[in-house]
Amino acid sequence: MRRNDPPARGGRNRRVVALQSVPAGRLVAVFLLLAAGLVGLSIRLAWLQVKEGDRLQSRARAVQTQQVEPIGRRRPIVDRQGRLVALDEERFTLWAHPRFFNFPGDDPQLVRTPTDVAQRLSSVLAMPETALVQSMGPRRSGVKLATELDPETARRVRELGISGLDLEAYPQRIYPQGQLFANVVGFLNLERVAQAGLEQSRDKELRRHEGVRKMRRGADGTPLPDGIQAGALYSDDLRLQLTLDARLQQVAQQALVKQMKQWKAKRGAAMVMDVRNGELLALASAPSYDPNRFWSFSPSLFREWSVQDLYEPGSTFKPINLAIALQEKAIKADGKVSDSGQLTIGGWPIFNHDRKGNGLIDFPTVLQVSSNVGMVLAMRQVKPAQFWEWLRRIGIDTTPDTDLPGAVAGQLKSREIFTTQPIEPATAAFGQGFSLTPLKLLQLHAMLANGGRLVSPHITRGLRSGEGLADAAPPAQGLPVLDPAVTKQVLAWMESVVKSSSSPGVKMEGYRIGGKTGTAQKALNGVYIAGARICSFVATLPIEDPRYVVLVVVDEPQGSNAYGSTVAVPVARQIIEALLVLEKVAPSEPAPNPAAAAGAQAGAAGRTTPAQGAATVRG
Repeated sequence: MRRNDPPARGGRNRRVVALQSVPAGRLVAVFLLLAAGLVGLSIRLAWLQVKEGDRLQSRARAVQTQQVEPIGRRRPIVDRQGRLVALDEERFTLWAHPRFFNFPGDDPQLVRTPTDVAQRLSSVLAMPETALVQSMGPRRSGVKLATELDPETARRVRELGISGLDLEAYPQRIYPQGQLFANVVGFLNLERVAQAGLEQSRDKELRRHEGVRKMRRGADGTPLPDGIQAGALYSDDLRLQLTLDARLQQVAQQALVKQMKQWKAKRGAAMVMDVRNGELLALASAPSYDPNRFWSFSPSLFREWSVQDLYEPGSTFKPINLAIALQEKAIKADGKVSDSGQLTIGGWPIFNHDRKGNGLIDFPTVLQVSSNVGMVLAMRQVKPAQFWEWLRRIGIDTTPDTDLPGAVAGQLKSREIFTTQPIEPATAAFGQGFSLTPLKLLQLHAMLANGGRLVSPHITRGLRSGEGLADAAPPAQGLPVLDPAVTKQVLAWMESVVKSSSSPGVKMEGYRIGGKTGTAQKALNGVYIAGARICSFVATLPIEDPRYVVLVVVDEPQGSNAYGSTVAVPVARQIIEALLVLEKVAPSEPAPNPAAAAGAQAGAAGRTTPAQGAATVRG
């Protein structure tokens, strides 16, 4: 049909399209290409599943799994009544990332300036706006704005809703009792590394059970229950319980500090021990420090000297020696000695503290007047070799079995020196010429009080869970050393010391108390320091059924009237008064009539002043 021809009658225009056939070779090529692609995909899939499956699965798990590292929380420490001594509190560090600063309701593309953020943060952090702006400076990320923020401040920062602020939580060790337990508990430094006391010696036990937490999450970040490892969310509630009583500890420390200030002493310690099981109810030391601000104090204060430093006990050791002599049957309970006031042993003079003789006296009087000469005569009846063996047997040169950190052994002359030089057993008779720690002396007097058993002094009861606290430990077995009849006799003599005293002391209406004072010379590198003394007092109560031993030691009090009876006894009296109330110790005997009570005077006697002599002056 030509282009200009009219359309056919009775019909419409129709276009005839001729279909061209596709070459067979092209179809084969497309088929082969698709088949090759499928084969390649199959091979790749097989490769990923079989060869690369484990590696890819590990990568996927790494992306899907959130890993939370432990932040090193520690268990609390509580006293015997459950009062907190040390605990971890949550604190926060505030980080700023200025390039992300944005306020709630802002356009997501809008970035606020550091000045805008500082205006809102200033009142919350109690910091000047200018200081905050200066801290951020030109940096765009990772700026530390503040640290040691408490939870309440952190909550207020979160409520601001400012994008670009990040709060990092961490634990901070807090010591709510301040200086009260610093001498035994110690502290953590700023890197949370234990530096002293129980924090250091019981470091592993104080670390909470914290493992790395791994939790699988879905694509939207939702935790998947099947991805939580067994025990991942477990956190123990154990606490380390002390045997110390914060109430008694406070009484002891306040009394000690007051007396040290009055006598301008170098240092002091006060200890209370349950003789039945070795538990220490108080271990106060002065001067002390605040573990919450340890950097402000001298490192010399971080050690407990009553456990780690040696001294010559002087007259407070005389009851121990008399017990040894009785045990050896070298003296009799009703025996007597002739005290002339002066002796010469091996060319060295030995004097009583007042250089006066007391005549023919019995052993209670030896303790009452604290006769050095009488003690030398009594211990002369014990052969030097036996005397030395007894000092070894009671552990003078052995480290005490205790949980107190840093405990050390005392010093005792060699057997050869002790047995060949007469001056050595003579001076040892009144507590000089050898050295020990106050802790060891406390243990030895507890041995007299509990019937002759050496029990281990300790300040912890172990880890306790929840609200449960351990009851008082049962009586310890201890190492039998002395005959109970011997110790009972010596305690009666110590009671006579308190009863016979007319000076202010520890007499208490209705209670039977035994005691002994000591005023010993102080030695440094084997040489006695002129005028330097260590004043002490030890008490046992109640005598009819001994339960507690109280020891007070004051180092280098100043003044010519500084003796055990004037320096240490007043501290011990305040401690005993509090102890009787806190431990509800029943009176030993009915109270006397008011007139007799009004006329009673308290006290404990026995003072030993330095004897005169040459390089080896003892007293």
